[in-house]
Amino acid sequence: MRRTDGGREVDRPAKPNVTILSTGGTIASTGGEDGAQPEKGGKELLGDAAEASKYASITVEEIAQIPSFDMDFETMAAIARRARDAIEGGEDGVVVTHGTDTMEESAFYVARTLGSQAPIAFTGAQRRPDESSPDGPANLIGAVRAVTSEPIAAAGGSYIVFNDQVHEARTATKCHTSRLDTFKSPNGGPLATITREDIRFHHEPIPDSSGYQPVSPAVTVRIVPSGASAGRGPIDDAIDSGVDGLVIEGTGLGNTTAEIGDAVGEAIAAGVPVVVSSRCIAGTTMPVYGSRGGGETLRKHGVGFAGELSTQKARIELALALATREDPMASFETM
Repeated sequence: MRRTDGGREVDRPAKPNVTILSTGGTIASTGGEDGAQPEKGGKELLGDAAEASKYASITVEEIAQIPSFDMDFETMAAIARRARDAIEGGEDGVVVTHGTDTMEESAFYVARTLGSQAPIAFTGAQRRPDESSPDGPANLIGAVRAVTSEPIAAAGGSYIVFNDQVHEARTATKCHTSRLDTFKSPNGGPLATITREDIRFHHEPIPDSSGYQPVSPAVTVRIVPSGASAGRGPIDDAIDSGVDGLVIEGTGLGNTTAEIGDAVGEAIAAGVPVVVSSRCIAGTTMPVYGSRGGGETLRKHGVGFAGELSTQKARIELALALATREDPMASFETM
């Protein structure tokens, strides 16, 4: 593209091409007698965020129109496949508008299935378009800016862009039910901060490796939390129902009650893979303690440890591993 500058023609770089994939969520929702529901399509969202077109040539596609608390693997796979196709078709980046309740799960799924193949930014809103001071337009503009920024465009990977911050999908989590600064990265802080003038990176983007194909895992993985006086009943019920895998949300470094510890050992002996995460928002799992439910005892039973992955992300990792790998526990820390 060329333009006239002081009477002479000079080259002007074309704007990058970005595809927005809309999936519903609060950013697309309006209130009603039966409660808020997603009704606005991606083109309407872009219309509310017209400034985004300053940074990229944008096309919009609709993948779904659902609240993210009803997100499923099939839709996650559709997002990943369409994002991959867009990049292979010449797009420079992809932005996904998504509800906040499970945004981190979809972003992590895309991180693990596409790796560094494409720069993809997830964003959404905590306030609906029909509420006072909706945050969706600013978040959408920020996501377009982030996905076309040089560091992210070069590195690829999956990110969450929200409230003028950029978070890597592996580390981001929703920490507040309603505040605009809900997304945090407890184990390392945000990747970058968006200002009026630029995007200031605090460290280099490190995208996940692409460990899996974007499939919809036809497996059942249950989450069982431990806590004071927690019994083994939920594990026994899961085994009786034919569950394919279990994620135990432990306390502290990854410990459980004695009853749960015993049930975990029996589940593994019966051939059910078990991963242990922590209910703590930051830190890593580690087998330190003995006794029937301690992490060291669980390690001897054969559990995998989630490391810094949250419980919900460990569930996605285990589901993908069960669906695509002969040894699903190779994806986790077995120490």
